Amino acid sequence: MLIPTTVVGSYPQPDWLIDREELKKRVPQRVRAKDLWRIPEPWLEQAQDDATILAIREMERAGVDIISDGEMRRESYSNRFANGLGGVDKERLGKGLNRRGGPDVVPLVSGPIRRIEPVEVRDLQFLRANTDRKIKITLPGPFTMTRQAENTVYPDEESLAMAFAEAVNQEVKDLFAAGADIVQLDEPYMDSFPDAAKRYAVRAINRALQGVTGTTAVHLCFGYGHYVKKKGAPYSFLTELNDCIANQISIEAAQPRLDLSVLKDLPTKTIMLGVLDLGTEEIETPQVVADRLRAALKMIPASRLIAAPDCGMKYLPPAVAFGKLTAMVEGARIVRAEL
Repeated sequence: MLIPTTVVGSYPQPDWLIDREELKKRVPQRVRAKDLWRIPEPWLEQAQDDATILAIREMERAGVDIISDGEMRRESYSNRFANGLGGVDKERLGKGLNRRGGPDVVPLVSGPIRRIEPVEVRDLQFLRANTDRKIKITLPGPFTMTRQAENTVYPDEESLAMAFAEAVNQEVKDLFAAGADIVQLDEPYMDSFPDAAKRYAVRAINRALQGVTGTTAVHLCFGYGHYVKKKGAPYSFLTELNDCIANQISIEAAQPRLDLSVLKDLPTKTIMLGVLDLGTEEIETPQVVADRLRAALKMIPASRLIAAPDCGMKYLPPAVAFGKLTAMVEGARIVRAEL
C-alpha cells in the first residue's frame, strides 16, 4: 500500500485508568510515577489490558493501517523501559537536565546496565493477540536514555549509551520474535543536544539495531505539543540519521511547519511524516492532511512516505485524538487515489 497510516506510539489513556489532569500538570516522568494510576496494584495490569483493547479498537475504527498498543501501560514514553533495567538504582533517584536545560529527576545509574528480563514483550504479545493489523511498538533509544540518567559508573556518556544500546538490542530482537512488524526507537533528545548526538548517537542506534531482522524506525521530535507551543524548526540533528541502519525516520512536520526540502537529505529512508498538529485541539480536515502529504511528495516518492501524527497524542482529549486520526486516514486515501 502506498502512503500507509500509523501512529507515533501513544494514544489518550482513559480517565478511569490514570489521573489525566495530574499527568498534564507534570513534566514527562523519567522515574516511575505510580501515584498517577487510579487502579490499585492487584488489578492494574488487568485495567491496562482493558485500556489497551480500547485503544486498539479506536485505531482500527479510525482506519489506521499500522497500530500500536497506545502505550497504555506507561506514565511516559521512556520511564517504564529505562527503570526496568538492571544497574538503574531502585532506591535512589538521580539529578539531570531536561531537554530545555532545566533540572530534572532522572534514573540513577549505580551499576552496570543490563537487561534482566523482557520489559515490553508481554505488551507486544497482547497487542498481537488482539488485532490482525500490522503492529508496532516503541522503546526509548540509547542516546535519549543516556541524557535522561545520572551516570555514576561509566567513564563517559558514550560508554553508557553503548550499554543502554546492548540492552535495547536484546529487547528489540525479542519483540520481533514475539510478532512485531515494526520496532521504533524514540530519540527526542538528539535534537536538544545535537553536539553530543553528532559524537555518538548514530553509533549507539546502530548498536541497538545490530543483527536485527525486521523493520525498524527512529523517532525524533521538538517536544510534546501540550508543552511546546512554538516549535523551532528546522531540526538541529536529522540528516545525520541517513547513516543509521533503521529503515524509517519519524519526524514532526505539521506543528513546526517544517521545510520539507530536508527530506531530500534522507535519500535511503522511508519517512514517517507528522501531518497532524497536536499543539491544537482543532481537528484537521482530510483536505489539509492531503495537502501536507502532497507537499512531501514533491520531495520524496510515495513509496517512501508514511502518514502519522506529530508526537504526544496521549495529551489530547480522546474524541479529538480519534477525530484527528480519522482525518489523517481519509487524507491519505485522497492522495492515494490520486496516485
